[in-house]
Amino acid sequence: MKKLLGFIIIISFCTINNVYAQTETITGKAKEYYEKAQQGDVEAQFNLARCYNNGEDGVYLNYEKSIYWLRKAAEQGHAQAQYNLGFCYVNGRGVQQDYTQAVYWYRKAAEQGYAYAQYNLGVCYDNGYGVQQDYTQAVYWYRKAAEQGIAQAQNNLGVCYENGRGVNQDYSQAVYWYHKAAEQGHANAQYNLGFYYKNGRGVNQDYSQAVYWYRKSAEQGNAQAQINLGVSYENGRGVQQDYTQAVHWYRKAAEQGYAQAQYNLGICYGFGRGVEQDYTQAVHWWRKAAEQGDAQAQYNLGVCYDNGYGVTKDIGEAISWYRKAAAQGDENAKEALRRLGY
Repeated sequence: MKKLLGFIIIISFCTINNVYAQTETITGKAKEYYEKAQQGDVEAQFNLARCYNNGEDGVYLNYEKSIYWLRKAAEQGHAQAQYNLGFCYVNGRGVQQDYTQAVYWYRKAAEQGYAYAQYNLGVCYDNGYGVQQDYTQAVYWYRKAAEQGIAQAQNNLGVCYENGRGVNQDYSQAVYWYHKAAEQGHANAQYNLGFYYKNGRGVNQDYSQAVYWYRKSAEQGNAQAQINLGVSYENGRGVQQDYTQAVHWYRKAAEQGYAQAQYNLGICYGFGRGVEQDYTQAVHWWRKAAEQGDAQAQYNLGVCYDNGYGVTKDIGEAISWYRKAAAQGDENAKEALRRLGY
């Protein structure tokens, strides 16, 4: 599954709890900003908003005053202030949450070429936040931001090309934009690019390149990449077969709660691949996957209870897990139930 990313923010506006000063005493740099801001200096207004938001440079934290000065700057056309005001409306921090207002301010900044606002406006159109959903407009704004080097926008534009959403489906263009984002270290784009190389989609199939990009993504904690890297090691595809490495990467993803990785790790323990055979551990991981609805894990857990592998033999429990797997169409589970007279 390819991932679309949500909103981003580039400075620390609207991310901390509201705290008010008992008395208003302005000192230090904030005092200088205040005097200039009172005279209409837009940069001073923006900087004073930052001071109040962060409680620094001579003032206490005060959301209300931060928003007041941020709005002043935004109304004078300060693009970064417009962007941050939009972000505040998205999160309802210091103002009542209002996606329509968020879109209004993102657009103001985006039309001035502010890349992060262009990206966030694309997210709004993509998801119908504060505006009617419009994939064509989403692509338009993602492209604007992507051409300015915003990795999140490049990845999302790749997803749009992959799915033919707001633009004609074009795997070559998807690869182009995934590559742009991946080279900037964007983990989801690295995973997506690895997937394309593995399947020969938009590029010549190349398992070594798939492993290269899966590894980049996996090392940043992307669980899907960790699973696929584990599969590559298990099958010796694009890399020398190494069950120990397969276990390493399956475990990384399994510990993040990914059912497929939990099932695969259970297989490794059950058959002693890359680890010493241990039915108790196999049951542990199959149970985790089974509880998330993985039919193969449910069947294997039934087998364990049926035969007393890693658990005390319990036919009733075996039947329960076989039924769960059979309900999802697992033929082995159906056969096991027939064998047991169910």
